[in-house]
Amino acid sequence: MKAIVVTDEAAGTAGMRLVERPEPAPALNDVVVQVHASGFVPTELTWPSTWTDRLGRDRTPSIPGHELAGVVSALGYGTTGLSVGQRVFGLTDWTRDGTLAEYVAVEARNLAPLPGDVDFAVGASLPISGLTAWQGLFEHGRLRTGQSVLVHGAAGAVGSMVTQLASEAGAYVIGTGRAGDRQNALDFGAHEFVDLGSEALADVGGVDLVFDVIGGDIGKRSAGLIRAGGTLVSVVGPSETRPVDGLAIDFVVMPDRTQLGEIAQRVRDGRLRTNIGNVADLDDAVAALNPTKRITGKTIIRTRS
Repeated sequence: MKAIVVTDEAAGTAGMRLVERPEPAPALNDVVVQVHASGFVPTELTWPSTWTDRLGRDRTPSIPGHELAGVVSALGYGTTGLSVGQRVFGLTDWTRDGTLAEYVAVEARNLAPLPGDVDFAVGASLPISGLTAWQGLFEHGRLRTGQSVLVHGAAGAVGSMVTQLASEAGAYVIGTGRAGDRQNALDFGAHEFVDLGSEALADVGGVDLVFDVIGGDIGKRSAGLIRAGGTLVSVVGPSETRPVDGLAIDFVVMPDRTQLGEIAQRVRDGRLRTNIGNVADLDDAVAALNPTKRITGKTIIRTRS
């Protein structure tokens, strides 16, 4: 099968190559999925799990990508809940070969049925962004109706999901980003927007929840905006500065079939809109994942039309 592989951590996405690899075999409780579309997060290439397995052994050349939408082509021994020919989408294991390939082996529990009226490219764009937003807001941030949420990177792949889900939940959403992102963030449901390049973040005042996808100095300054009892949620590691009278939580997104179903239903209902910046074929994936200009939104690699 065709697959994108990486072998050199220092090279980053520039070290990606399109090669031929053996098709995977399903292990216990696995399925093999014929990939129709996959997503990729550039920071994957800085994760230790991309380069070593759970025992710390080198596993290169490794296939990156952990989001997929496709069709089940084989079942492993003991697998239940899914069937051959079923449309699925979901999130694969961090320490196994990923989804930038024509086939991938994945634990069945990490996948959810993909409704027939949801396009494969849309399905592949949802797992990391959607689950990160859902878990950060509702599990870790304990968001309630009427609260205020500051969403950094509100026009990005994750931030746009956070903005939409928080707005739908009845929160007052303040988005941040570059000046050119203002209208996109407002279109996704933000009530206000702060240009981090020219406007003072401190002018936002107190908020109940900060969802941080940026970190660094922005994360430090955000801690001071948390109201008593509020929460700073980060997906970029532990916050260097903690709220005076609130919580600071960092987390790694986890697969969840039920949450994927909730997200897919919102897409079908028109309540949630995915944020795809570019779609490219697998043959053109290396170039697409090494863009020469900034792309707002997720790049999706389509393996089959």
